Amino acid sequence: MENPEILIRLTPDEALVLSDWLEQVQMADVSRLIDDPAVWAPLHRIAGTLDKSLPGIFAADYAERLDAARRRLRPTQGDSAGDDESADV
Repeated sequence: MENPEILIRLTPDEALVLSDWLEQVQMADVSRLIDDPAVWAPLHRIAGTLDKSLPGIFAADYAERLDAARRRLRPTQGDSAGDDESADV
């Protein structure tokens, strides 16, 4: 039997960075990039799930948390972003 839902696992850093990016996408005019209105349904669902899962997005130090997460996710020379400490989203 086919699984009715897809589970995506993200680290807390990945979730925070993706949440911020999705917020920017939703606020920008990206009609040239998203030419199919059906794409918005899953984007909104992912963004909403992330918002509920990340209480830190409302913290006073959100910008610092986001910057730190971005730094940790950026690969350094010889390294690549890893798949450790994933959290269900």
